[in-house]
Amino acid sequence: MFRSAAKLLLSAFALSSFLGFAQAADDQLVQVSSPHSVTQTADNLVAAVENAGAKVFARIDHALGGKNVGMEIPANEVVIFGNPQLGTPVIRDAPKAGLDLPIRVAVIETSDGTVIVYRAPAALAAEHGLPADHPSIKKMTGALNKLTAKAAE
Repeated sequence: MFRSAAKLLLSAFALSSFLGFAQAADDQLVQVSSPHSVTQTADNLVAAVENAGAKVFARIDHALGGKNVGMEIPANEVVIFGNPQLGTPVIRDAPKAGLDLPIRVAVIETSDGTVIVYRAPAALAAEHGLPADHPSIKKMTGALNKLTAKAAE
């Protein structure tokens, strides 16, 4: 009973977190279309991250989580990854930025196909009082652009 309730609570939290994330202002989110399935796109992203020397910390399959509690949603995976060389200076300069790091990238099945969605590093900087030209923020922006483009190839 407790395990089922905990799974349901975690699924509800994950879904509510995602819905809040998806409702953020358009200038805060970057979307990249992918011609591949959600799974293949997430696989490509993981490979690109690892090939770039960064670390994948987790891969979350929200659709599987929903299925485990009797709810169906379209394919939806989140890849959580980072590079301490980039993230540590951000957290040093704005400790609360640790709430947003490591980076989270969602790969979502929509009626128009697969999309990759992530929060723009400049939005992260603004939220935590960092300048948009912070060296790590600029590097994160470039890295995310390259990694998500590679995932969508």
